[in-house]
Parts: sequence; structure tokens; C-alpha cells
Amino acid sequence: MRKVSLIILFLSNILLIITGCVPSQPTEEFELLPSERLTNKLEANRRKIKSFEGSGTIFVNTPSMDNSATFRIVLQKPDSIYLTIMGPFGIELAQALVTKEKFTFYDALKNTAYIGDVNSNALQSIFRINLSFEDLLDAFVGSVNLTSNLYRAPDNYYVEDDRYVLTYLDSARTSKTVYKVDVRQLGITDYQLFGLDEALTLQGKYSDFELLENLAVPYKIAIENKTDDQKINIEYKKIIVNKKNILIDFKLPDDATIIKW
Repeated sequence: MRKVSLIILFLSNILLIITGCVPSQPTEEFELLPSERLTNKLEANRRKIKSFEGSGTIFVNTPSMDNSATFRIVLQKPDSIYLTIMGPFGIELAQALVTKEKFTFYDALKNTAYIGDVNSNALQSIFRINLSFEDLLDAFVGSVNLTSNLYRAPDNYYVEDDRYVLTYLDSARTSKTVYKVDVRQLGITDYQLFGLDEALTLQGKYSDFELLENLAVPYKIAIENKTDDQKINIEYKKIIVNKKNILIDFKLPDDATIIKW
């Protein structure tokens, strides 16, 4: 696929596999929390985000590409994800709209749209990942779904300097996930995924948190996929959360070529 399409694919592939979080409001005084209360607070904050609009720059570095582009994303839970990739001088290069039932990917340079039903096979083919629609929504917001861990104690839990450290092993005990959480902001600042033989395969760092609607949101996301030698940096310039009457206005040109998936 074209270079601009690869940007979207890599953005989805890496960012949606490993995601950050939306933490709670920082305070000057804090108490050290047991793991159950910590995961409950993080999950409660994730669910407070109903809509999200952001714009900024994405930098992608892989063995086959070293490029950057500006983008804008609009999300409305639980209904839709809208993504625009722009080139120099704000020229629109591509748009993508995904809902629970349907996806549309529009290549502006070729005036061609790809349309189909949303299912696991379609999402995996287009975004190069195997995630549900709900996971896509959470990923672009920069949150992590901790529902499965609400009633499960971490395999290891301790405080290191000013951060909580939580470690979870998978059921087969062949991989582990490590989260580091700032004790004041209650934000996940580091994410690490280890495979067999304790090899680090995926790593993410989240920083420059700002309070929006009493929620601290990361403006910088740095992701490294060590297995595939892929690096991605996302720098948001503007973020709006929980905007009322958010509108996604996406219409294909009348003369666009339509390809059914």
C-alpha cells in the first residue's frame, strides 16, 4: 500500500497493541494504595472519557520507512472512530471512519474508498491487528482496559521511588506485562511486555500529562516494538475530551471509486 496508508497501518498496529492510560487528577498529598484500589481508580478514569478529539504529529521509524505526518482523530464512545492524515500545507491524504458495523477508508490521492463490514477479520486485514472495536476506541484515547484485572491481584506489586509497579503473568506464564504508575498522578508512565526468556518485546512511555475535565491526559506517547524494530512517537498539540454534540462529518466525493471489501 502507499506510504500514507503504511503510516495508518503502523499507527494502528503499534499504538493499539500497547497503550497508555488516562490517569486521575494529581494532588499534592497522596496515600499509597493497595493494588485493588489502584486498578479500580484507573479503570474508573478510563470510563469517564466519552468523547475525544486530538490533533498533532506522528513520527514513524521502521526498517522500511522513516516518515512523519500530521493527523486529527475524533472518537465518540461507543460509536465511532474518525482519523485524518494530512501532508504538507494541510493537504488531506487519507481518511478512515470505523463504527461498530462498518468501516470506510478513503485514499484522497487516488480518490478511492474501501468499504466493508466490521469484524475481526476486516479489522485485522486493514489495521494489521486483531482487536475489537472497543479496544480501538480505548487505544486512541491512550487508555488501557483493566476490567479483567479488577478482581485479580497482580503477580507482583510494590512501590519504586515515586511509582507503583504492577506485574501480571498470562495464564500459561509464558509472558508478563509490567505497568509503572505515578503515585501522585495515578498515570501509567511506562509499559513493558516481556516474552519467553524474559525478552523485552514491546515498550511504551507516556508523558506531558495535562488536566482536561479533571482527568490527566498524556500529550506524548513513545512506543517501541523491539521485535519488528519499529518506533513511533505521537505528539498531541491539542486535545479536547467530553465535548458535547461532537460531530463527525465524513462524506465521500461523488466521483470517488468505491471498492467493497
